[in-house]
Amino acid sequence: MTEYQYRLELYSGMSSRYRCPECGKNRAFSRYVAVETGQHISEEVGRCNREINCGYHYTPNQYFQKKGKPTCSKKIVLDAPTLSSKGLTQTASFMSTDVFHRSHKGYEENLFVRYLRSIFPELVVTELVSRYHIGTSKHWPGATVFWQVDTNGRVRAGKIMLYDPYSGTRVKKPFNHVYWAHTALNLSGFKLEQCFFGEHLLEDNTKPVAVVESEKTAIIASAYIPDFVWLASGGASNLNARMCKVLKGRMVYFFPDLNAYDKWQEKAAEFSRLMPETSFQVDTLLEIFAAEKERKKGCDLADYLISFNHRKFHSQEEVQICDKPSVQKIAEDKLVALKINQDAAFERLKEKYPNLCILTDRLKLDIVGRRN
Repeated sequence: MTEYQYRLELYSGMSSRYRCPECGKNRAFSRYVAVETGQHISEEVGRCNREINCGYHYTPNQYFQKKGKPTCSKKIVLDAPTLSSKGLTQTASFMSTDVFHRSHKGYEENLFVRYLRSIFPELVVTELVSRYHIGTSKHWPGATVFWQVDTNGRVRAGKIMLYDPYSGTRVKKPFNHVYWAHTALNLSGFKLEQCFFGEHLLEDNTKPVAVVESEKTAIIASAYIPDFVWLASGGASNLNARMCKVLKGRMVYFFPDLNAYDKWQEKAAEFSRLMPETSFQVDTLLEIFAAEKERKKGCDLADYLISFNHRKFHSQEEVQICDKPSVQKIAEDKLVALKINQDAAFERLKEKYPNLCILTDRLKLDIVGRRN
């Protein structure tokens, strides 16, 4: 019997994103399509990209259980496309290295690079641009290309984004300025198979791995805290088991944006079951200690790091990375410290775990002061 496969429609421009039937947000909804035909199942079958603020996800399985199977009686298969031995779909595409290299110029016009120059010395910016293969795009004046290069040196994709050079925030008005290089170049039949941004840095590198959501955060964090290999998933919804296969056997620390801790904790538990030889831990400090105004803004690690002068930050005594106690035990001790004589208890906690967390020992943050 012939089988149908369904998956979320691949991004091919704003016309491939729709109004969410739950929250009503336009251009935020991905619909499920039949792999063979590309046809949508129904307008309400899909997932809202606003995973934290909305979370709507209506699967083909749920739809057909309610409506009944297609009249053609063909079997519905909800699995992802078959993976090759290297973890890629047989039809995965790669970008031309010529296009990749030609983007490595125009940094005077690149607004994201201009922002980096406002917080780092020129030598540091040059090193960051080189390390992460940051490119420049003509799709929008001053736009940046964040290339995804895998551990085999293949260019999987290029995400084009536009940043404000003063605030370092993405330009979202009058629309969200995010695009793909293969779409901008009209590459017909391109099959996008994403990897971590910064994945190429894993080669011949035994440092523990830190995973954040945004490319910007990975770049900035790598300059402040070079003790890790900093990678970006490109969004909370992008982080999946297939992407994490490349982390096999490593120490991996997740640094989710504020309000995304629970989702990343679920994923860490899932990946730990699938990859028992790999250590997945989720850092808790932002979630536990952030002020309400920071929580509403959805701040991430970079928002805290840039509050420190980069030069002075690196003049502080180095803190060695060591094995952390369990996330649950750390969280319990932190909460106790808040309930009992906060200042003294927190100092005792820091003595107990001298390398407890990046944001207290390494960054010298006055967490209690921030909450007050």
